[in-house]
Amino acid sequence: MNLSQLPITHQATIPESYLDMMGHMNVMWYTHLFGRATCGLFQLAGMDEAYFRSHQAGSFALAQFFNYKREVRAGEHVTLRTRLVARSSRQFHVVHFMTKGDEQTLAATGEFLAAHIDMQARRMSSFAPHIAENLDRILAEHSQLDWSPPLSGAIQVR
Repeated sequence: MNLSQLPITHQATIPESYLDMMGHMNVMWYTHLFGRATCGLFQLAGMDEAYFRSHQAGSFALAQFFNYKREVRAGEHVTLRTRLVARSSRQFHVVHFMTKGDEQTLAATGEFLAAHIDMQARRMSSFAPHIAENLDRILAEHSQLDWSPPLSGAIQVR
């Protein structure tokens, strides 16, 4: 699995405040960092603050599945890379890969299903055409990779 083929969607150095009583990063911070990586994917797809505001749109998380591989501790640098797995007219499925240190150590994966939302109706809505095109371009690039992402089997686009 060559993660360097995927875009970097977030990077951070872990502060002491992220640690729990076990001395490693608390699970809530994985959610936070994977959320920041989702925002990084949004930027790549053109779903920035201006898009959300002008289209009265948003995105809601529908499902998530984490797999913890290695401890993450204070002072460690983490890099998040994102692979788009699938999409429909209103949903997308991604896997985020969190590596630490030299980017060779996989610390965790976060698999997510999310929806494009009409913020007025608070219901799922279709992606704007230019966003759909951008997502399709990213999906085509990621589909060309010579490795399959690790999927839970619990998440599917509808």
